Amino acid sequence: MVLRIVLGLLMTAVAFAVAGRRLAMLYRIGRAAQPVEPGRTRGVPARLRAELTEVLGQRKLLTWTVPGVAHVLAFWGFLVLALTIVEGYGALFQRDFHLPLIGTQPWLGFLEDLFTVATLVSVLVFAAIRVRHSPAREGRRSRFFGSHLDAAWLVLFMIFNVVWSLLLYRGAQINTGNFPYASGAFASEAVARLIHPLGAGANDVIETAGLLLAIGIILLFLVLVVHSKHLHIFTAVANVGFGRRPRALGALLPVYSGGKPVDFEDPGEDDRIGRSSIEDFTWKGMLDFATCTECGRCQSQCPAWNTGKPLSPKTLIMGLRDHALAAAPYLLAEDKSKVDALAAAAAQTPLVGTEGVVHPDVLWSCTTCGACVEQCPVDIEHIDHIVDMRRYQVLMESEFPPEAGVLLRNLEHAGDPWGRGAGARTEWTDGLDFPVRTLDGERIPDDVEYLFWVGCAGAFDDRAQRTSRAVAELLHTAGVEFAVLGSGETCTGDPARRIGNELLFQQLAAQNVQTLNGAGVRRIVATCAHCFNTLANEYPQLGGHYEVLHHTQLLSRLVADGRLVPVTPVGATITYHDPCYLGRHNRVFTPPREILGTLPGTRLAEPQRTRETSFCCGAGGARMWLDETIGTRINETRTDELLAAEPDVVAAACPYCVDMLADGVALRQQQGRTGAHVTVTDVAEVLLRSVREPAANDHRRA
Repeated sequence: MVLRIVLGLLMTAVAFAVAGRRLAMLYRIGRAAQPVEPGRTRGVPARLRAELTEVLGQRKLLTWTVPGVAHVLAFWGFLVLALTIVEGYGALFQRDFHLPLIGTQPWLGFLEDLFTVATLVSVLVFAAIRVRHSPAREGRRSRFFGSHLDAAWLVLFMIFNVVWSLLLYRGAQINTGNFPYASGAFASEAVARLIHPLGAGANDVIETAGLLLAIGIILLFLVLVVHSKHLHIFTAVANVGFGRRPRALGALLPVYSGGKPVDFEDPGEDDRIGRSSIEDFTWKGMLDFATCTECGRCQSQCPAWNTGKPLSPKTLIMGLRDHALAAAPYLLAEDKSKVDALAAAAAQTPLVGTEGVVHPDVLWSCTTCGACVEQCPVDIEHIDHIVDMRRYQVLMESEFPPEAGVLLRNLEHAGDPWGRGAGARTEWTDGLDFPVRTLDGERIPDDVEYLFWVGCAGAFDDRAQRTSRAVAELLHTAGVEFAVLGSGETCTGDPARRIGNELLFQQLAAQNVQTLNGAGVRRIVATCAHCFNTLANEYPQLGGHYEVLHHTQLLSRLVADGRLVPVTPVGATITYHDPCYLGRHNRVFTPPREILGTLPGTRLAEPQRTRETSFCCGAGGARMWLDETIGTRINETRTDELLAAEPDVVAAACPYCVDMLADGVALRQQQGRTGAHVTVTDVAEVLLRSVREPAANDHRRA
């Protein structure tokens, strides 16, 4: 008895010392990081709901049924089996130890054994998944490509060891009469029957050896966890709790330095603009890196990775984590001269560069579509980290893709990406048979219900101009009074912000907020998903608080209220593409489908990837104006997915998407891979065709 107490406590002390040293180092890394933005720790009810649904309820994991259920079994298995750890340590001191009050109830013995078996089943499922989707079999298509495979297999092996060693000593306890449960523990009883023929003496030895073995495996597993990606067992709770709510999508965070937003009109001398080194990340960033499970869900959905580009959100986070750990001895040392040369070299490795931690091609491949953030089961904020690194490259190093220079110059000098200037912002109204009210610096009249935010694409892009005219005609038909800013409108700054030029975004946004507030604007309708997102989610950061609707939301209401009545059969199979910044970022999925569903003579055919899992068109993150020279083009991949639904019409609800998909369809038509009858258009244009009488449609075609 004394021997097993001594051995049990000695193993525990050694394991806790090793694990504690590691945890202390990780804590010091977090303490050395930058403070988070204000409000990160507020909103307790929302954070508590996230813990209940995402951690305890495993909501995100269950979106993938088989691996999700397996993870639920493993997660809850370990929660329930924590009771057996308490029982095990109690048995070190008292062989027939049981938990107070409930420790001899058969239902508890059954529950413990049920989850012991469930954990074993989860291990087998995980092993089968890893074999089936092994990188050796699937290459880049495997979501485990780039993960630490050996460590993952070792963890599965350790979980298996936890299960069998637990059952072994519990079975021996039954045979020696020291087991606290008279019945119910079915798996332990099965093992007891198996080893009972060995005799009382052998079972007595197995009980002690099995107990020490089980405790030793648990302690070894603890040490392994804190030194591997399975650290997420402990950090996921905190990472979910401190995540951005309701999600890290929609608005980008302003630039913070020292936990305070940077004043770009009068920045401080010590202000850090973006992320230039690992120590520039916040403690939440460090927590993100430590929490990555290497599950590869983000990678499997990333449009850049799926089209042969070097960006994998998973390996990006893994690389930042490995870099932080490698540089930690140098960063945390008081006397830098005594630090190991490898740690010093790691600390001096540039964060971004061809020889840096993050290759520029990785950084600039991101479309900021949000698929990674949507898929991550532990709420890692990939986009925030990518944009923060872009900010430093653009603002401090002037390093960005060469073609982005044209975009930024046009935004700075003309207020739009095309460089057309304010004077051409109302040319889209040519051809309308009614006047469009323009404010021209005036306050918005009381009878005007909405300001129509036309956007740069809606004003200057040929395809998007058709959408602008369609929306204007539909609003006019429905009797909705609206006005536009005309030359008073300038780019919202979305492409500037997402490429990393926060200074230019601040200038453009401040100008627009001043114009909108000066005009007394309260309600806005926008056709561009990016404008919609910026106006609704980011302008409040600069004092611009408005009720912002996407045009599909407003048009859906007008149809539902009977102010727009689709009467003319469209006669087409339509597949709808969810724009990332409308759907995934802002959860606007239903209104476009409601509109299309009301059109006579139409059939809505959903593509394979839709709604939250919609595949990006390739234009977000300012990629609309950047060359795509690596791998295959994202818009072509998405076009092929949409064409697989065999549509007559590909409908979207964002000018970027319409442009990218129209180019993709045109290419496939040239290649003879789809019929010439397939068209790409905005939802509003399809609705207008149905709202018009047949004679009017014929006249328009003529």
